[in-house]
Amino acid sequence: MRLLLVEDDVMVASGIKLGLCNAGYTVDWVGSAERAEQALESDSFDLAIVDIGLPLMDGLELTRRLRTRGLAMPVLILTARDALQDRVHGLDLGADDYMLKPFELPELLARLRALLRRSQAATSAVLGFGPLEMDTAHRRVTLSGQVMELGPREWTVLEYLLLQAPKPAAKDKLLQALTGWDKEITPNAIEVYVSRLRAKLDPAGVALRSIRGFGYRLELAKLPDHAPRA
Repeated sequence: MRLLLVEDDVMVASGIKLGLCNAGYTVDWVGSAERAEQALESDSFDLAIVDIGLPLMDGLELTRRLRTRGLAMPVLILTARDALQDRVHGLDLGADDYMLKPFELPELLARLRALLRRSQAATSAVLGFGPLEMDTAHRRVTLSGQVMELGPREWTVLEYLLLQAPKPAAKDKLLQALTGWDKEITPNAIEVYVSRLRAKLDPAGVALRSIRGFGYRLELAKLPDHAPRA
């Protein structure tokens, strides 16, 4: 998942970005609401983390503008303001959740997972497709009951595919989920990760189909009679 972090405190932003990247997210950081608006005009994000106390335009006004433009991505507000009226105002303007500073990273990660599940119409931290299960809370994938080892980018691709399943996932969306402003990945690199996932999924009857001109879709394939079953 690709996240936009809007935070003007460099030290705070660096800590949050490091923690989120270590958890497997692609994170782009901007220090003002104005730069956030520019970023959202040219790039797609799955979720925005917005500090209220930004210079010039504050985070509440940014949230209001995002909703006025019709952007439906989840918005998590971070703030040191603990007054009830501030929390109510932020939620009324279109924020999906509200966290007070200081906070612990595990709680932030849990709230992000909940918001992303809600935005993708998923109801559990465990994403399943046939014999394939991904526990996003504990960063664990099993296939036919066996733990499946994945690299960070393989995880990102598979998570996006599972969130979309049984619908197809667009190749350009997969690319956006893998890349940020500080990384460069060519569209052909997606094929590398897809190929690696196919080699791991096929023996258990989970097919990763290519859809010409669009992207990929997870499907359950019929195993041969002699093939082992879960």
